[in-house]
Amino acid sequence: MLGTLICGTCFSAILMASCVNTTFQEEPVTGNVEREEPMIKFKAFSYIDAQGTGGEAFRFLMPSDWKFEGGITWILDLPAMPATAAFKVYNPNGAEAFEAFSNRCFFWTDNQFTLGLNPPGSRYFGMEVRPPLSAVDALQQIVLWPARGNRRNLQVISADALPELARAVGAGKMGEGYVQSFGDGARLRITYEEGGVQMEEEIYGVVEGMYFPIQSMYGTTTNIIWYMDYLFSFKARQGELKNNASIFQTITSSFRLNPQWYARYSNMIEYLAQQQIQRIHSIGELSRMLSQMSDQMRSENLAQFEARGKAFDQGAQNFSDYMLNIDRYYDPFEEREVELPSGYNHAWVNNLGEYILSDDPNFNPNVGSNLHWENMKRN
Repeated sequence: MLGTLICGTCFSAILMASCVNTTFQEEPVTGNVEREEPMIKFKAFSYIDAQGTGGEAFRFLMPSDWKFEGGITWILDLPAMPATAAFKVYNPNGAEAFEAFSNRCFFWTDNQFTLGLNPPGSRYFGMEVRPPLSAVDALQQIVLWPARGNRRNLQVISADALPELARAVGAGKMGEGYVQSFGDGARLRITYEEGGVQMEEEIYGVVEGMYFPIQSMYGTTTNIIWYMDYLFSFKARQGELKNNASIFQTITSSFRLNPQWYARYSNMIEYLAQQQIQRIHSIGELSRMLSQMSDQMRSENLAQFEARGKAFDQGAQNFSDYMLNIDRYYDPFEEREVELPSGYNHAWVNNLGEYILSDDPNFNPNVGSNLHWENMKRN
């Protein structure tokens, strides 16, 4: 069951971003308003898990002049969650950025003997020993201060519970039999100064976990394994965050986790649990083990993978495309729907997965290019 809960959370922050950025709402435009947006180009980015599987782990769209920093880290002493992702997608010529923070895994118990051997702050099978927190408190104590605590003039403008976020990702629904589960979501709105620039940022996250009753000759005690996941943020210069909402939406809604990578990750967790391996001794050993893992998912893991994907897609669909400034187009090369920023009259795509949005009716990216561009139709 532990492996079941962990599977699928490594990149969940990115996936759910498309479902919850309701803060970036524009007022409906009335009357005849003419505007021309500058042309924008998106490129497909593919992340290769060089440290672990050696293959593609995920891909998404990002503005062609933005940069990617970070990636997957394999954790040798945490068999319950042997890999996590932390990265930033940012504008090197501006202040805008989307950031995904590493998931966290914790253990707690009311068994005083166990706590005596493993006091708060220590590690229990690689998990930090710490009592569960609400999502609001966890975001402030575990994410905010380590990540942004050194920023000048840091202020928490608001700290809001988001139970709808927890419900959207199915947090609190993993309990079976005597095992009870819980889930909680939250959002922080902060401002601070960074490099002489006044910034605004929104940080999102979910706390979820399970209670395990443990029978012994001394009675029943309860162990708790809980996680912080779906951890991500959007930031920009103060006053410009909502103007970049459609770019952030494009990044997150285009995210695709590679099912072969996910299969090896899932199979690795199950193998470590079955063999009761508490620690992998080297990255080389990890890579050899991963190379022996199947890239095919067991039926129950595949069902979970598909179910979570459907939940993410449905969550995104539930928000107004107009309010989120998103248009849907049909990509003839990938033969699927893509979401791109609205406000443009023309959208083009090539077979490399690059997109150009323009308002110029005379613009044709095929002119002077050795690539083949197709004009996309809105869905």
